[in-house]
Amino acid sequence: MDVSDFDFDLPDDLIAQDPPPLRGGSRLLVLRRDRGEVEHTHFSRLGDYLRPGDVLVLNDTKVFPARLLGHRTPSGGAVECLLLRPLPETDPQHPDPTRSPIPDPRSPTRSPTRSPTAQPLWEALVHPGQKLKPGATMLFEGNGVRLHGEIVSRHFHGRRTVRFRTDGSIGVMEAIERIGHVPLPPYIKREDRPSDRERYQTVYARERGSVAAPTAGLHFTPALLDALALRGVERTDVTLHVGYGTFKPIRAARIEDHIVDPETFVVSTEAADQVTRARREGRRVIAVGTTTVRVLESLPIDTDGRVRPSSGEADLFIRPGHEFQLVNGLITNFHLPRSSLLVLVAAFAGRERILEAYHHAVEQRYRFYSYGDAMLIL
Repeated sequence: MDVSDFDFDLPDDLIAQDPPPLRGGSRLLVLRRDRGEVEHTHFSRLGDYLRPGDVLVLNDTKVFPARLLGHRTPSGGAVECLLLRPLPETDPQHPDPTRSPIPDPRSPTRSPTRSPTAQPLWEALVHPGQKLKPGATMLFEGNGVRLHGEIVSRHFHGRRTVRFRTDGSIGVMEAIERIGHVPLPPYIKREDRPSDRERYQTVYARERGSVAAPTAGLHFTPALLDALALRGVERTDVTLHVGYGTFKPIRAARIEDHIVDPETFVVSTEAADQVTRARREGRRVIAVGTTTVRVLESLPIDTDGRVRPSSGEADLFIRPGHEFQLVNGLITNFHLPRSSLLVLVAAFAGRERILEAYHHAVEQRYRFYSYGDAMLIL
């Protein structure tokens, strides 16, 4: 299929630059994929469309403040560093960090065999890239913290390997948490604010490691989750750490030639067993977000129908023709034209129906993208 088949017109003023005043105050467009019917409601009414026994699957990844603003040393020129993921420390000259093993970002910075100021390596996007060659040094500071960075090596697509160290006893990850900025998506045309640390994060975020939020989950409040539980809606969590590739456009003319960047995921035995029981009993599995869909549809299923727990890298590109094995419903935001995320939801609901639903959303002035409104596909 041509990427042009997944295009649509969107007025710039419908791209949400801020979250709604209250979490959970978003609108909700409901699409019935069997009939193509569209309903307009509010996210707080989500429970009206779910049944007792439905299993809501959430991505519990946590966004960390991955955007560092500082200056080159000793010249003083401004520099920006977007941290993508930690790298092994054993091979700083690794030729392709996008394919290297990924240490668990949940691991504590401190260890009995290493100083808290140890020099971990990160894969990062650095600006201005042309001026920052191997050996160049940078300084990021604020809140009484000084974080030093050195370019170790250059890679494809503007990526760099950067080695960090801190002054004093504070660890590198703690320094990043204290001075880093929330990495808002590139279509939000403003600087991050302190409030984004809370609003660009789901209320159930637990496992640190994402540079972008699983935005379908931003609409949930603790009160709504409790209300759904009282209705008999079950819940389980999986983890997929969202990478910068989530914003990567499809540059190929045909979608079959597009490659999705791999992202680290973990699905526990408990979560796999809960999905297995729902599948065997004919109950619906409702994925919250496209990241959750990619995790679930990547899981191996035994011949007896048992879903196996798993971990690794999800690189599945879901496009029309994909046969969904586990997902029966999807809660998602409205996505960019010509994006792999739009292709995924089109694979689930049908391209024509998705584009027609998006046409309705534009007419009704729904808010689009990360801080925008939501869509429920059943």
